[in-house]
Amino acid sequence: MTRRATAVRKKGAKRRAKALPRESAAGRAARAARIWSALKARWPDPRCALDHRNAFELLVATILSAQCTDERVNRVTPALFSRWPDAAALARANVADIEKVVRPTGFFRMKAKSLSGAARRMAEAHGGAVPRTMDDLTELPGVARKTANVVLGTAFGIASGVVVDTHVKRLAARMGFTRHEAPERIERDLMALFPREDWIRLGHTLIHHGRGICHARKKPECARCPVARDCPSEETRG
Repeated sequence: MTRRATAVRKKGAKRRAKALPRESAAGRAARAARIWSALKARWPDPRCALDHRNAFELLVATILSAQCTDERVNRVTPALFSRWPDAAALARANVADIEKVVRPTGFFRMKAKSLSGAARRMAEAHGGAVPRTMDDLTELPGVARKTANVVLGTAFGIASGVVVDTHVKRLAARMGFTRHEAPERIERDLMALFPREDWIRLGHTLIHHGRGICHARKKPECARCPVARDCPSEETRG
């Protein structure tokens, strides 16, 4: 890491530390409940932005979405699913052919290898079906907790955890829900702060809010944010 990158990272950590309030567990829980109520009112029907018709398509799309926009993934997957509509078909595909189709999503060699490996594992160990447990899903190549949570929550309605993507990570820090950087630690904080029946919707809602209002690359639109009063972020106070 360069000296400049280290300085930027330290400055960002200092700002986050300043932004997080010193409050009791009960106070944080009450504030989180108010924020959650406001977010549910603002985003009453949050949906997964990845186009899919079944669990297999969602799994594939989520693997492809790493370091790529959902819009671009949605432009690539129709051709992919037309050629390989299920795990059995994808397991038989030549990896080089998969690479050609998924190339626009970036990191295409790694993603093609993951898709091929995951499809083979599903075909061999699960009868071609997408597994319905966290342990079985995370045994698939290219599948970590975030992808598994997306599939379990969106495709099967199973609240195994909270999806922590870049938007959720950013908002959880800005809103004072966590002091951690690692997705697994952030997820545990969110799971402790919100009831299990809200975990699936929470991930979708934070993602929508991150895209629509609490942006990453430009100043968050705090003036029109429904949770600004309870948000401790430096942008809100400034």
